[in-house]
Parts: sequence; structure tokens; C-alpha cells
Amino acid sequence: MRDLDNGRLIAAAADGDQQSWEILVDRYADLVWAVARGFQLSLADAADVSQATWLRLVEHLHDIRDPNQIGNWLVTTARREALAVLRRAVRSLPMSHLWQLDGPDPQAETPELRMMRASDEATVRRAFRQLSTNCQQLLRLLLADPPPSYAEVSAALNMPIGSIGPTRARCLRTLRRLLDAEGAPDG
Repeated sequence: MRDLDNGRLIAAAADGDQQSWEILVDRYADLVWAVARGFQLSLADAADVSQATWLRLVEHLHDIRDPNQIGNWLVTTARREALAVLRRAVRSLPMSHLWQLDGPDPQAETPELRMMRASDEATVRRAFRQLSTNCQQLLRLLLADPPPSYAEVSAALNMPIGSIGPTRARCLRTLRRLLDAEGAPDG
């Protein structure tokens, strides 16, 4: 059943088939999460964006006209939800509390990441953080599993499809230069 096309999955999920719904969520959860985290939201806010995106899909399952564009629909919806979270945060934050803005969540680091920091991969992470925000967002999206289509990346980052490949190449060249400057081993 996991190899069903999106049209059949959406139709079955709209008719209440839980297994079809779960397959859709499994198929696109990483993409929705990557879009939410691409806005530098806290883990809690990114989870809220993800949940709201899936709720919107439940509300609109019967309205999906082109099931092959469901990834683009989810990307657009996640972007809108993330922007709404950001707008609410700006409106509700008293100026005297600006010092309390969320930074990266220190609990987000898993044991695997701590081990990687102790190895050569720590160098890659330091170099990655030196990349521009646009490069970081693009590379994160392209590394999602399953990988999104270029149309989905284009919608998520508001970037022309024809710019994705050349921009990715420039970002990777910059990353390679940063790694070379730190003396990272080739690999």
C-alpha cells in the first residue's frame, strides 16, 4: 500500500482510511518539518506549525485538485503557518522581554549529535553554520528524507526552480572552502 500514488492515498484518506492518512504523513512529514525549521522557529513552534499544516490538510482533503502537487500544497501551507507563528510572536512580545527571544534549543542535541561533535563531523557542522541562512535552508531541504522535488523546494524557499541547482553548487563550493580552511579531511 505504501507504493500507492498520491491520488489514491488522498481519496482513501478523505474517505476515512487511517492507513492511507498515515502513509501520506510518513511520506511528507520530513518536508513539512524542514519548512517549519527553515524559519528558525523553536522546536515547540515548529511542532505547532507541523500540526497546523496537517490539520489544514485534513480540512481540505476533499478540495485537493491535483494530488501530484500535494507536496507543493503542504510546503505552501507550512510556510503560511510558520509566517503566522512569527507574526503572532512579534505582536505578543513586550519590548522589555526582547532578551528572552528563543535561540536554538539546547535540548535539541541528541546523543548522536554529541558523538558527531567529538569527531571530524564537528568541523562540518561549524562550517555549515558559517554558510548564509539561504544556503543552510536550501541544503537542509535538499537533505530531507524523502527528498522533496525541485518544485517543492522552489515553493518552500520562494526560489525559481532554475536557480536551485546553481545555488546548491555555490553553497557546496563555499562549504568546501570553509572545510579546507579548517583543515578538514577529504571524504
